[in-house]
Amino acid sequence: MAPRPVTPVGIAAALVRSVETRLDGADGGGSAVAPEVLADLARARDLLDGVEDYVARCTSPASPALQALETRTRAEAWGEHLEQEMLSGHVEGAFLRMLVAVTGATRVLEVGMFTGYSALAMAEALPVGVGARLVACEVDERAAQIAREAFATTPAGGVIDVRVGPAADTLRDLAAAGERFDLVFVDADKGGYATYLDLLLDGDLLAPRALLAVDNTLLQGEPWLPGEAGVNGAAIAAFNDRVAADERLEQVLLPVRDGVTLIRRVS
Repeated sequence: MAPRPVTPVGIAAALVRSVETRLDGADGGGSAVAPEVLADLARARDLLDGVEDYVARCTSPASPALQALETRTRAEAWGEHLEQEMLSGHVEGAFLRMLVAVTGATRVLEVGMFTGYSALAMAEALPVGVGARLVACEVDERAAQIAREAFATTPAGGVIDVRVGPAADTLRDLAAAGERFDLVFVDADKGGYATYLDLLLDGDLLAPRALLAVDNTLLQGEPWLPGEAGVNGAAIAAFNDRVAADERLEQVLLPVRDGVTLIRRVS
């Protein structure tokens, strides 16, 4: 089954296609809608439909190991709380890989691994021979096992340390052990984002000049759309407001897929 749209652009494209279909079905061959309006609608549809595919085509291809992991993840019959749409995927994986490369990170932390696509993408960019490592937190054992199997097929997977359990507990354990990280990627339960941010800051888990990347900060448009947001949308809206108001932080929200916010601590 094809993945459902989960980004603002993808959702908008589906809505425009739906409007076009309903107009075609209602006109009986003689639409009352002006031709220029229909032309503008078609133009909007082409813009929205094409952008994510074009971005993917213009992005460096994923490694064979990542392609295989994506295929495996999409083929799984997921249940109520897990779905294939949780996969970071090609473009976001390439974006995270680029962050590792340009920051020179050697110690990476991921909060919310799922089947390991983003973890493996970042691990592939870690430098060899300097003791680089990536700690990946995941609460679901089934997803973690799929990740472990994928990691075992490629040398990059050997630097990934999978920690299964509540992420907050893992962060506390890492803080107690004096661990610090150059790059942190958060893509876990949205209601837990504020807690994870507190643990990262107060637990001194961020190395000097560390970069924090937080996923889904556009949350399908819910934070700004009129009407009442869902539980996750409300949690993301509150998190975004909290980050923007924190004078210790500097941030930029990028419209990469469902939104990625880059955050750094300022002096």
